[in-house]
Amino acid sequence: MTITETKPVKAAPARAAKSRRRSGRQWPFALLLGLVAVLTVSPFLLMLVLALSPKNEPTLPHQWPESLTLDNLVTNLTSSGFLGWTLNSFIYAAVSVVIILLTASMAGYAFAKKRFPGRDALMWAFLATMMVPFQATLIPLFILISDLNGADTFWGLIVPTLANSQAVFLMRQFIRDLPDELFEAAKVDGAPEWRIYLQIVVPLTKPILATLGVFVFLWHWNDFLWPLVATSSEEMRTLTVGLSSLRGEQFPQSMEMAAAAISVVPCLAVFFLLQRYLVNSIAMTGLK
Repeated sequence: MTITETKPVKAAPARAAKSRRRSGRQWPFALLLGLVAVLTVSPFLLMLVLALSPKNEPTLPHQWPESLTLDNLVTNLTSSGFLGWTLNSFIYAAVSVVIILLTASMAGYAFAKKRFPGRDALMWAFLATMMVPFQATLIPLFILISDLNGADTFWGLIVPTLANSQAVFLMRQFIRDLPDELFEAAKVDGAPEWRIYLQIVVPLTKPILATLGVFVFLWHWNDFLWPLVATSSEEMRTLTVGLSSLRGEQFPQSMEMAAAAISVVPCLAVFFLLQRYLVNSIAMTGLK
């Protein structure tokens, strides 16, 4: 009795050829993405070069600086006015993020899992406010805040921006896809509403909360129009309003770019700290 030996199928060359064909089709997309990345990053690189250029020497766009220095960054970081503007922007953005995430998650939970008369009509009416441009309500809002003695104060700066219909809509859409069995089991066990919110809603919505927190922080950190209208004293200026005032005081361009470069750092820090939650949010959205 003879045993015939079977030779292994040589699939490696076929897989390698298929991989080469796939990479050959993908290189134009990789090149396009590389060009887009260069175009996106180049303004920030130019801003950084201008920020590190000496104040009294010719620089871009006339010529490349002969030397780089940290003097402009140090001058801005040690300026009491700049530090005060940065602190105001941080308070404005951080307090708004905490309150908006709290109220939007509660409202999203109510609109998604609770049944009450007029729920859908109220939600659509709330979403309709997104169609009204902020510029149309700017003057009436300022008059109202002024009559309440809120002009040039932190509460007058923060409170009018807390009614965020887009945040409520995003939270409602995310919570609506959560299994109803979780909430029914909690109710059977006799859990009160606050416990359901803290132990079920909040842990399961961490990805969307982190994503929404990044967006809200960036919106408020870069907000210019409402802080410009709502504040009048230099002590209450936010960073965006303060940077715009530098152009009227004949500041060197390198000093302005140094201040702008410093203002980008908190945005990048928030993004990198919450990047893991952003990826999880995108992945969960794809799975749904």
